[in-house]
Amino acid sequence: MPTAVSPLRRFALMVALLVLGAPGCARRSGCAGDYCGTLVFVTGSEPDILLPPLTQSSVGRDIHDQIFLKLADLGMSMNTVGDEDFEPLLAQRWEWNDPRTLVFHLDPRAHWQDGQAVTAGDVAFTFDAYTDPKVASPSAQDLRWIGAVTARDSLTAVFRFRRRYPEMFYDAACRMRILPAHLLRSLPREGWRTAPFGRAPVGSGPYRFVAWKAGETIELAADSTFFLGRPHIRRLIWRSAPDLQVAISQLIANQADALEFLGPPDNVRRVRAAPQLTLYPYKSSNYAYLGFNLVANGDAARPHPIFGDRDVRRALAMSVDRAHLLQSVFGDLGKVPPGPMPQLSWIWDPETHQLPYDTAQAARLLVPTTSSARRQYARLLQEQLRAVGAEVEIDEVENSVLIDRARGAKFDAVLGAWNPDLSPAASIASTWTRAGFGGSNWLRYANPEFERQVERASTAGGRDAARAAWRAAIETLNADAPAVFLYSPDNVAAVHSRVADVRIRPDSWWALVRTWRIPADRLIDRDRASGP
Repeated sequence: MPTAVSPLRRFALMVALLVLGAPGCARRSGCAGDYCGTLVFVTGSEPDILLPPLTQSSVGRDIHDQIFLKLADLGMSMNTVGDEDFEPLLAQRWEWNDPRTLVFHLDPRAHWQDGQAVTAGDVAFTFDAYTDPKVASPSAQDLRWIGAVTARDSLTAVFRFRRRYPEMFYDAACRMRILPAHLLRSLPREGWRTAPFGRAPVGSGPYRFVAWKAGETIELAADSTFFLGRPHIRRLIWRSAPDLQVAISQLIANQADALEFLGPPDNVRRVRAAPQLTLYPYKSSNYAYLGFNLVANGDAARPHPIFGDRDVRRALAMSVDRAHLLQSVFGDLGKVPPGPMPQLSWIWDPETHQLPYDTAQAARLLVPTTSSARRQYARLLQEQLRAVGAEVEIDEVENSVLIDRARGAKFDAVLGAWNPDLSPAASIASTWTRAGFGGSNWLRYANPEFERQVERASTAGGRDAARAAWRAAIETLNADAPAVFLYSPDNVAAVHSRVADVRIRPDSWWALVRTWRIPADRLIDRDRASGP
């Protein structure tokens, strides 16, 4: 313990505490048969917006992915390299005209939910919108190597790339949810974030938007004319719960049907005991970290008086016994990440060098609700950091407040969790390089050498070469210690046992809901209800 204490002595740790509303009551109707059923998803927050270029929250993506379609989607392999493992959506087929020209042929049956046909003009419009600075989409950076998108005819969209790289098809097919040009073209793009369309969208997907009761529920209804096949489950409802324990209680009490992540082992055991619920384990798609704000609180032009110092950050990182924290909260249902990645990521490499847990070395350097898991981590971190002279004040805030303060650099440190894109080239660039300033890079971390390494890894030829390049880049990031990477949990979802054909995709939990069904002989009163 040093005899003198630096400005590290006290800092505020911001933790999201989600406070949302209660459910309403259902009304009975005569719904019956194979195309009946209601699924109630219980969630800890509500969306920021349901306009895909601007949506950043996980629940927002869950919902808008039922309303809007991509050109093609990932298969269960989760492979983002090449185009072999992708499944058609709006695009019926595709081919490469040359190494940098990709042609998509749209399904002529595809239509918008107001009856208009989906056209290649919509695809070109969507690319222009996603990359327009007036829209300021967080996804614009992910599309930087696509030079142009044009409509050859009404059903043929042509993508021209600036260069060749391994994930060209993934960027073209999966980065954008195609938007209805005829409904959005007249709206000033600088006003899209507050436009009514973002709270009452019209898409081309399997479900139509019905209603959004702020702080309570969002309801979608199956589109019986969906061109890829009518969804079996008639209604989807997302219901807000104030925290994970309340959400689990609603599941057990048969007030909700599905929850994508149960959290620590005690929760899993609690849900396993409920006879009406079935558990579905799947690979983790998220990771969490303790992040340090590198710029002054509220003033991005100046370095943070504590965390602008690399030695201070490294000392704090070495003060955290991450293995002990993981065991305390998740038991065996999780792993300590080797960097900013979930277990699902193909660049996960346990051999990646990280700063060691070493409180003696940390002390030498320090001279002159979110989820219940993150709340628990905050208190455990508070105790561990106190051992090296760091006094931590925990500030629990609602999720919307956390996001607002994070974007404005109005915090000292934050317990954050991300469900990143499967492509490390996109997810790491948007959250850990200068490209993410004003967006997902809440910490304002920037290192030119790290960014050069990210660029090399993003364009490396072959999976093995790319994996080695990513490892070198992550080791540079770890040495700078902008964050302490804490956990990537083993995910377990719960779904009501009356639901059949359940498949959960690790990167997008409810992506395959349109293929689920509730057999007619398993319907309950909620399935026949006519409203939330």
